[in-house]
Amino acid sequence: MKLIVAEKPSVGRDIAASLGRGRKEKGAVVGDGWTVTWAVGHLAELAPPDAYGEEYKRWRLESLPILPEKFKVRVNYKTRDQFSVVKSLMRDPSVTEVVNACDAGREGELIFAYLYGLAGCKKPVKRLWISSLTPEAIREGFASLRDGSAMKPLEDAARSRGEADWIVGMNATRAYSTKFGTVGNVLSVGRVQTPTLKLLVDREREIENFKPEKFWTVYARFARDDKHYDGIWFKEKQNRLKKREAAEAIAAKVRGGVGVVRKAEKKTATEKPPLLFDLTELQRNANSKYGLTADRTLRAAQALYEERKLITYPRTSSRYLSKDMVPGLAKRVEAAGALPDLAPFAAGLLALPRLPVSKRIVDDSKVTDHHAILPTNKKPSGELPPDEAKVYDLVARRFLAVFLPAARFENTTVVTVVRDETFLSRGRVVLEAGWRALYPDGVGGKKEKEPPILPAVEKGQEWSVAKVAVKEGETKPPPRYSESALLGAMETAGKFVEDEELRQAMKDSGLGTPATRAATIERLLKVGYLVRDKKVLVPAEKGRALIELLGESPLASPELTAQWEERLAKMEKGSENRTRFMDDVSGFATILVDEVRAKEGEKVAAIKKSGGNGGAKNGGAKNSEPLGVCPKCGSPVVETKKSYGCSAWKAGCKFAIWKAVSGKRISEAQARLLLTKGRTGQLKGFKSKAGKPYSAALILDGEHKVRMEFGER
Repeated sequence: MKLIVAEKPSVGRDIAASLGRGRKEKGAVVGDGWTVTWAVGHLAELAPPDAYGEEYKRWRLESLPILPEKFKVRVNYKTRDQFSVVKSLMRDPSVTEVVNACDAGREGELIFAYLYGLAGCKKPVKRLWISSLTPEAIREGFASLRDGSAMKPLEDAARSRGEADWIVGMNATRAYSTKFGTVGNVLSVGRVQTPTLKLLVDREREIENFKPEKFWTVYARFARDDKHYDGIWFKEKQNRLKKREAAEAIAAKVRGGVGVVRKAEKKTATEKPPLLFDLTELQRNANSKYGLTADRTLRAAQALYEERKLITYPRTSSRYLSKDMVPGLAKRVEAAGALPDLAPFAAGLLALPRLPVSKRIVDDSKVTDHHAILPTNKKPSGELPPDEAKVYDLVARRFLAVFLPAARFENTTVVTVVRDETFLSRGRVVLEAGWRALYPDGVGGKKEKEPPILPAVEKGQEWSVAKVAVKEGETKPPPRYSESALLGAMETAGKFVEDEELRQAMKDSGLGTPATRAATIERLLKVGYLVRDKKVLVPAEKGRALIELLGESPLASPELTAQWEERLAKMEKGSENRTRFMDDVSGFATILVDEVRAKEGEKVAAIKKSGGNGGAKNGGAKNSEPLGVCPKCGSPVVETKKSYGCSAWKAGCKFAIWKAVSGKRISEAQARLLLTKGRTGQLKGFKSKAGKPYSAALILDGEHKVRMEFGER
């Protein structure tokens, strides 16, 4: 018997269906010579500190750092029944081989490694490595199973990532919370989340410290034979004047004059198609165009991959394809063409003798675990849920775009001189839309402002000055981070990099990975360090106070965690030593705890007073620090005047825990208990309509409504 372990029940059932007929059993599907079972995400996890000794049950600075010699793994209490199924199957004498069919990536490797170890299994392991869940892809994957031992470097990187986050997170959070926190105010600190928070806090400081300066610009309109064009005054590449009087003097000087064309230059420029999507770029585009959060985009992409079988594995960091995929690309083009908007473009590509494949599309050296996100051969049928429809359109449209010709433009530059003052005019004519024909509304979703088309202008011509205007402007501070911009900054560890191919080269040294960045942002929102203000992310007072408290600590440095991510990426490839890496992490945690012990306590007040919203609007919330997560939609739950309600109230989520229930006022602590445990203990103080007091427990039912439960439990 061959035992196949998938990561999720839905994937397990897909694998079973592709292998042949099978019968359903508890937590498994059994066929002829094979059994498919599954995890439910993380069935096992790293044990908490108290598993290493009674002294760690209480949060005390004296007991830090906690540095386990060997990490303990425990079964997740919520999914222990399914673990029992997997364990008994792994120990079944009839099972001679185990196939790891968890998601083909770092986390999938870790989920299987924990299960395999906890079950005490010693049987040989094979690895199913696929990027698509269509029956054909699954069968092809089983025809070329990898040897389990070949995945050891990836397992090492997965274990190291989990253990490094545990060491830094547990020690830093306990150290800062015990010394600088207050009762009920845990200061969550993490290897990736804290440097990410620092990016936002640093930007907020830049905005606050920015001092706007006024400037003036001079514009002139040149006319001749019923035609005209506009120009802006410049001198030595500078077009702004610091004094209004200087601008007015130039305007008066050229008014009513005649301009002579000193330069009229036309140049043809090309713009190549963008690269294919990896997860980060997909999330950035979905945020820019549709306002989807990174988390919503990931959930939609996972559904398109797991349930609909319409796209390939989304948690990828590559934006290229491998050579062996080229023969099957035409079928994917055909599937993408099932969307009415894309049908003409797909038909045009399929009419070609062969698809125009270039090094910008296919490059084996830039494909590691997974290739870029693509549509599968399966055509979409029926109406998709809104988020999934948007994400599928983005993926299919980008896939077709990479095969289309470059966009071609004719750029015109004109320099006109009037009484020794020079004016610059720029224009553009689209010669060939090329791939941009797929994006009539602009690549980012906003209609891009095109330069004007200039009339025929030649060097030496004279054009009358028809109009002159002086405009006042003001320098602007840098913008706050949108989720799209923050994802881009995390990808390059805060360094400004616009070039797509250079960004791709830096992907191994960013903050987190494409698969974890959305969760990092959601975590910062959940613990009250950030708030959403429409489309931007704003650091709350609590987040700002923490970064101020950390000061120059390397824990807040984007460079440090970026270097660690780079080492983990090397470990995946077998070129970094796991023991050396973990020794460095333990040494860092030791230094960090010592630094906290030595820190002055004057900044305690900043933390105690924190909890404001950093100036962001919060829908009437009294305190922007979330109490927990909305069970209905996943948004933060915040305190308002009458309730503890979902922050997405205006967007349509009406979840609320009302502060007054049957004459009793519900406290913040009781609301938190409802959100985390789904129930409170027995509470006194409720009153009937007749005014009689009674006791009851509050529970959240299956419809996410607050109900009463009577009697002692």
